[in-house]
Amino acid sequence: MALFGNAHTVDPAQAQQDYARLLGHGEQVHAAYLLIRDTILFTDRRLILVDKQGITGKKTEYHSVPYRSITHFSVETAGTFDLDAELKIWISGTPAPLQKTFTKGVDIYEVQAILTQFVAR
Repeated sequence: MALFGNAHTVDPAQAQQDYARLLGHGEQVHAAYLLIRDTILFTDRRLILVDKQGITGKKTEYHSVPYRSITHFSVETAGTFDLDAELKIWISGTPAPLQKTFTKGVDIYEVQAILTQFVAR
C-alpha cells in the first residue's frame, strides 16, 4: 500500500535506531509510520516528519513539531468505500493543517491515543 502514498506502521525500536541522530538525549520513539520514502515519528517529546526530497531522496527535510505547538487535531476513520484514514494536525500560527493518510491496516485510534497522551499534557 505504500506505493499508493499511504502510511503503514514501522517498528518503533527500528525507527529509534534509524533516526538516533535526530533524537535528543533520552528521547524515545513511541510510534512510527512510513509513507513511501517519508517517515512520521511520534516521540515522547515531539512529532518528527521526515521528508525525503528529489528523485534520489538524498536531500531530506526534518520537520520537528513540539507537542505544545499542536492546537488541535482530527482523525477520520476509514469507511466501506474509502479505505484510508486521515490525520489532520493544526499547529499554532499555521492556518492549514498538516495532513497525513494512513492505510486501513493502521489503527487510527492508536494514532489518536498517542497524540492525546502527549498533546493533552
